Amino acid sequence: MDRRKATLTHAFPPVIDEGSQILILGSFPSVKSREDAFYYMHPQNRFWPLLAKLFKDDDFLDVSIDIKMDALKRHHVALYDAIERCTIKGSKDSTIENAVPTDVKKLIEGTNIRTIVLNGRKAETLFKKHNASLVHMSVSVPSTSPANAQYDINRLMDHWNTILTHYEE
Repeated sequence: MDRRKATLTHAFPPVIDEGSQILILGSFPSVKSREDAFYYMHPQNRFWPLLAKLFKDDDFLDVSIDIKMDALKRHHVALYDAIERCTIKGSKDSTIENAVPTDVKKLIEGTNIRTIVLNGRKAETLFKKHNASLVHMSVSVPSTSPANAQYDINRLMDHWNTILTHYEE
């Protein structure tokens, strides 16, 4: 695997529609997610198991991206990242430089987004720096990344349960 820094542009679209109520923003796709052209595809990332537990829906665990997308839409959850383009080495947030932020205000136009969930510190830092007018809508939660080993799935659940307070079925 090439470990040099590369300047990359987000290469796959957001999962969002007019029915979306919750937007989950990560930082930037991992190498595995970039290879598979979808979110949280590293097998050790706890994102999909966490959503399965939160929403009591095993479709989030399916290997099919289409089934995952259907589950997201059924539960009114949108996904994207706080960074549109950056220089990064591998998948490590700590190596991100020259980040060009996502225009979140434009992204959520025409939706029912009420809450923006910031998955990890890098997403939180960048979002808050570039989206002052939307900070009141945001909730910061610990990263589901395997690099965040201090949080097991149960401890993550304790923090991520806050999503359900902003959710209407």
